[in-house]
Amino acid sequence: MRNIREALDKAEVKDGATLSFHHHLRNGDDVMRQVLAACSAAGLRDLHIAPSSLFPCHASLIPFLENGTVTRITTSYMTGPLADAVRAGLLPHPVILQSHGGRAAAIASGRLPIDAAFIAAPAVDGAGNLTGATGPAACGPLGYPMVDAAHARHVIAVTNHRTTDLPRVCIPAEQVHAIIETDHIGDASQIASGTTGRAPSPKGQAIADLTAQLIACSGLLQDGFRFQTGAGATSLAVARDLAPIMAKRNLKGAFAAGGITGALVEMFRAGLFATLRDVQAFDLPAVRSYAEDTSHLPMSAETYASPDHPDSIAKQLDVMILGAAEVDMNFNVNVTCASDGRIIGGSGGHADTAAGATLPIVTTQLAAGGFPKLVQSLTCLTTPGATIGAVVTEAGIAIHPSRPELAERARRSGLPVTTLDDLRQKAETGTNPAKDGQGTGKLVALCEAPDGQVIDEIRAP
Repeated sequence: MRNIREALDKAEVKDGATLSFHHHLRNGDDVMRQVLAACSAAGLRDLHIAPSSLFPCHASLIPFLENGTVTRITTSYMTGPLADAVRAGLLPHPVILQSHGGRAAAIASGRLPIDAAFIAAPAVDGAGNLTGATGPAACGPLGYPMVDAAHARHVIAVTNHRTTDLPRVCIPAEQVHAIIETDHIGDASQIASGTTGRAPSPKGQAIADLTAQLIACSGLLQDGFRFQTGAGATSLAVARDLAPIMAKRNLKGAFAAGGITGALVEMFRAGLFATLRDVQAFDLPAVRSYAEDTSHLPMSAETYASPDHPDSIAKQLDVMILGAAEVDMNFNVNVTCASDGRIIGGSGGHADTAAGATLPIVTTQLAAGGFPKLVQSLTCLTTPGATIGAVVTEAGIAIHPSRPELAERARRSGLPVTTLDDLRQKAETGTNPAKDGQGTGKLVALCEAPDGQVIDEIRAP
């Protein structure tokens, strides 16, 4: 097929259609801009876009919101200028913020019907199979659009690399209706962006050290251990701290999962895990591992975290390491909004894995930017506290009251177990009073739990 406009015509995309996209190129994606530019030029209006996530690079979409090409957005995560425009009230309809598993379940069940799925495909072979394992913009397994490709009415691959041999097939040709060749689909060097591109601070490293010790005494660190880290610098440091503990105990985990990083690849290649279960690569070492290691296994977002999947990977996890923008006194967590109300993220897999893992651990500094992160009231609820096992800060560890055995194990190991209220008081020392970032203006976003129930809302200032 010659171009995106021709693909839009063949797919019979009309005003009001729902178009989906994926975020495996993260802050390097350029396919969404190209597609919406073609939609705008074709005069299409009132489109609903359903990308798996949105990044600062998607500031390029703001003109298409301003001219009415796009009037609805459903996504799992958004940050940057586009998120700021949404919070300011640019869209006529509230954004729907889902979890990654909730998005997969909504698509698979038909609650989120996709008219046309556009897949940024780093490589396509002669038969029309798609992969993220090779090509100039190789990005690793295409776990998020696997769901879209299986259920969308029309599937369109956009690629800049044709080849005769694919090392791995992510999406089979029989699910693809059209293939468009373009000069550029994005910049893979921007995959390791934002939270995935930073080294931990000294406080972050101290938190990682405590977290690894908590895991070591939890009783869960045994042969067959199943583990996932989040994308934050501190979460990734936990993996590096855990590696020598596992090696000393001569343990081999069943798998490390989630968004795979170089830290987890190192553990896998050192023999500490039998397999990697990967929905997306968080950095280029993970991209290379997916191309080279046959035990580095791809998984769809549905297999990873759908609440409707009876044996999802999220439900198999022993330990999950999570970040936080805010934690309240009931262990509820916000990773969606800054304390001033700006939209800075979204659940992603946060709520999915917290609900599924045996021990979800939140790692967070006491304060950031001069404001406490331990608060009486959240700016926005992302993950319910009932699903959290422990909160680890540089000043100590708070363990959920429902887990007295874990608290006792931690105390016996000499770890600094305390209360959330004690941590909050320490967080407030030397910081500004917590902001009240909850807006009172126009409703701009609805936050969903993995099952699709609305658990919070975001309003313009």
